[in-house]
Order: sequence, then C-alpha cells, then structure tokens
Amino acid sequence: MTMINECESQVCKATRALNVAFIVPPVVIEGEHPAERSSGCTRVVYPTPNIYELTVAAYVREQGHHVQYFDCVNSSITISQLLEQLCDVDTCLLWTVNLSIKNDIQVSALIHKVFPHMPVLFLGPGSTFYRKEVLCHTGNIVVRGEPEETVIELLQVLSHDYTSADLMQVLGLSFLDAEGEHHTGMRPLMSSLDHLPIAARDLTHVDYRNAKLKKTPYTTMVTSRNCPFKCIYCVPSSLTFAREIEFRENYHRKPTISFQSVEKVDQELHMLHDQGYKAIGFMDDNFIWTEERTLAICASLRKYDMVWGCQARVDAITEPIARALSESNCGYVDLGVESFNDEILRYIHKGITSQQIYDAVSILKRYHVPVKLNILIGTSPLETEETIRNTVRQAKRLKVDQLMINIVSPFPGTEFYDMALKNGWIDGGEYRPTDVQRNSILNYPHLSSRQMEQLLFRSNITYFLSPRFIFHHITKYRSLKEFYHSLKALKIKLFG
Repeated sequence: MTMINECESQVCKATRALNVAFIVPPVVIEGEHPAERSSGCTRVVYPTPNIYELTVAAYVREQGHHVQYFDCVNSSITISQLLEQLCDVDTCLLWTVNLSIKNDIQVSALIHKVFPHMPVLFLGPGSTFYRKEVLCHTGNIVVRGEPEETVIELLQVLSHDYTSADLMQVLGLSFLDAEGEHHTGMRPLMSSLDHLPIAARDLTHVDYRNAKLKKTPYTTMVTSRNCPFKCIYCVPSSLTFAREIEFRENYHRKPTISFQSVEKVDQELHMLHDQGYKAIGFMDDNFIWTEERTLAICASLRKYDMVWGCQARVDAITEPIARALSESNCGYVDLGVESFNDEILRYIHKGITSQQIYDAVSILKRYHVPVKLNILIGTSPLETEETIRNTVRQAKRLKVDQLMINIVSPFPGTEFYDMALKNGWIDGGEYRPTDVQRNSILNYPHLSSRQMEQLLFRSNITYFLSPRFIFHHITKYRSLKEFYHSLKALKIKLFG
C-alpha cells in the first residue's frame, strides 16, 4: 500500500465504528492447560462463560461498534485459524488472569507479527497486576481495574488518529510508547451497575455447563461486585480482583460494593427465561447480603423455571433465607469455610466460627438446599497435617452435597502474599501462577508444598470415589450426556 492510500485508509477508518474482537485465546505454550477466566485461579474443568467479558462486549456493541467473540478454548479454534479471522478487525481484547498471563502475552506477540499496527487491549487481574510484563510491545494497552468505562473511552480514541497525549486523557490505562511506560490515574468505581447492558451471551455459542446444576442451557450472572470482609488470602472473582488490585494500590483498602438493583436482576432473569436458559450460576463474590434483598431476588427467581446456585458466607444463612432459597429452586449454595479450626479462622480474619459453619449447614439441610463446602488448605502457618485431616473429616461428617478442597496461593495484592513474602514461605522466593486445585508454592517450616499436595490428592480421591458420593450424584443425572461431562470434569480436576 502506498503512503497516500495508507493515509486515505486512516481517514476512512476514523469516520466509522470499529471492528472489535474479544478473544479467549487458544493455548500456544506447549504443555499448558487453558485457564478458567471468570474465577481466575484454576485451570478449566468444564466450560464456563466469562460473564464479565461478555458484559464489556455488550457495552461496546451498545456504543455502535461491531463486535465479534472468539472462544478459542471451548470452540477448538487454533491460533492460525484465529489469525485468519482477524483480517478485518481493528482491535482485539483479551481478558487475562494470572494463570493465562504468559500464554496471552505470546498470543499478542503472534497477533502483532501478522498485524503490527493492531492495538491489543488487555483486561482483567492478570494485566492489572502484571502490567510491566504486558507492556513488552507498544501495541499492547492495559485496561486496569474495572474495565467498562475505560474501554468505551479508549475505543473512542482508537477510532481516530491519536497520539500518546490522547491516551493520557483516558483514566485506568497503562501503555508504552517511544518515551517509555505511561500509567494514567485510577478510574472511579461504579456505585451502581444498572446502567450496564445485559451481557452479550448471543455472541458465543458454546454449550456451557455447571456440574453442580446438571441442567442446560446454562449461563452465569452477576448482581454485585466485591466483598467487604477481611480474609487475608482472598482472591475474589477475576473482575472484582482486578477492581481490588487497582483500588488497594491507590487507597490501601478494599473497595466498596457495587450492586445491581432487584428490578434490573428481574429484567435479566426474565430475558434469560425467554431465551430458554434452564440453569444459572450467580458469580457474585457474596450473593446473600441482606434478607430484604435476598428474599426479593428469590421472589423473582420463583417466577421462572430455572435451577440456580450462588456463593455465600455461613453467617448470612438464616431461616427465612434458607426457606426462600428452597422455594426458588436453589440447586446449591457454595459456602467458603476454609477450616474447622477456630484458631486458624481467627488468624485468617475469616470472621466466622466453626459453630457457625455447623449451624448454617444444619439450616440449609433442614430446607433441603444442597450445600457445597469449600476447604482451603494452608491458609495459615498454624496449619498442620492434623488440622488439615481434621477439617476434611469434619466436612465429610456433615454429609453435604459436595465438597471442594484447594490449596491456598499467595496471590499478589493480598495481605497473605505480603506475609508469605516477608516470612520466606514461597517456594523459590516469589509468587508464580499456580492451579490451586492441584499445586502449591507454599512451604511452611513444618508443612511443605509436597505434603499439602499429597493431602489434597488423597482427600479428593477418598471423597469423590467414595460409594456415598457416587450413589448420591449418579441418581441425579437426567442423561448419559450429562453424566459423561461430569465424569470428564472430575477426571480433569483429579488428574489434569
């Protein structure tokens, strides 16, 4: 192309909406497994939509841009096939997490090799924290923290001839030019989520599912952002972790919670019902807040023939809430309990006691609400092999519907990371992304990473292959297909 034609092309481009591609990149690093990008701290066990990315996509489309969505992992799109489909694209967006950061940087390098002038925007907690690593190419731009408004303003800049000075006017950006790195100020957080459009689920056609609900079509939904509690190790969902990393860096405390109104929740539920969805997983870091709000949302859910599940704290479970969950067809409540040792619970600032765990499970079982307990090994230097074994024993004795056991990771941006770094508990001296479902990088003086991995594996094998678990769940499958997908997910969880 001649210089004149190139200039004419830029003028033409400046007068039209952008062609924007959201990409869940394929794995290009040999031996790597795809990262799960909505929770952000594990490898993919079963396909789950990234509701946060799809919300950004909906917002971009609402502004008049043409949007495409490539879920390369769950649609088996190779990197060469992806590159072929980017010929008419103006800019790409990658939602990156810690476990995917190296892979995503390599994918961006391959994109720049074929399309050297295409901006690649990085969203999510991985790039919010690892911004220096992402800024290895002038074409990479990091959207830090809460992304929606930043992306919209950035695309407006990218749709015209622009300079670094133009980018500096957009809050929440990190970028690289000939003069070096630039980081604009923090963008204020949204206090309400009602102005955001409903996630663009129509952009992806993957058969997403949730083994805990055993019904399809399945999707996810979110009604709030962040959690106010002080657990030292906590990494919330990938969006709120990005939000939290950015806010803590500027204000040295947790961000405030943002909510969707009950009316907006009902509007989305109505739309999903009309679209034929049968199952919903709420991705809120903490779904149950006040009784008034929870009962109102449950009243909306009762109107629609869908099974659903959520995450909650044990101290939020009351009789009225348990009754409402049961009456609205709640298929599971994920309770993050971590340990049954009260001394450990105090150390990690969990804000609950073991007795509250027993009480919450008892109330939920009374109303026949399925319970999943989440155990986290190694959250404290007080942890020993015996405290771990005792926690697993206590959890099994409660005979809940499901049990999930992971190993804590010292995620950068958490209080636990600072403690682990200071005390030399991290294997190799510095954090590296780790799949918490199988691996550990923690070494306490009396409890090694290898010991924790062995305890995790043995606990999972004895639980998931127990006659009680097998009989309890095999009777709930409605088809051989659902059974096959759950078996496949279990194999990945246990053996990779």
